Amino acid sequence: MATFHFDLVSPEKLAFSGEVDQVDIPGVEGDFGVLAGHAPVVAAIRPGILTITTGGRHEKIIVLGGLAEVSETGLTVLADVATSLAELDRAQFAETIAEMEENLKEHEGSELDQAIERLDHFKSIQHQLNATAMH
Repeated sequence: MATFHFDLVSPEKLAFSGEVDQVDIPGVEGDFGVLAGHAPVVAAIRPGILTITTGGRHEKIIVLGGLAEVSETGLTVLADVATSLAELDRAQFAETIAEMEENLKEHEGSELDQAIERLDHFKSIQHQLNATAMH
């Protein structure tokens, strides 16, 4: 399988840099996979789990929004936050969700809609994490 260069960058660090077989990205308009030779594109990403495939191994990283850019030189994801599953404190993540639920009553109108959407993304990530833990 042909490989391509992939960089995952967050404000805190360069989370990943190297040659990969495939990257699956949680896009705002739907999840999408990138392989070598993918057409150039810029896409917004939503909170979710990004999967890096290299040599049959899968590395899962939680991203909390950002941008993905596919170019002739490879793929770059600029993530607001990027945390590998190994680094994730699941109890803290569950606590964050509980706090988000509690804070919903402080919002109204379109602000409430955005808060609910973000909460839904976090709950989706938590659901995927719980499903992943069983495998």
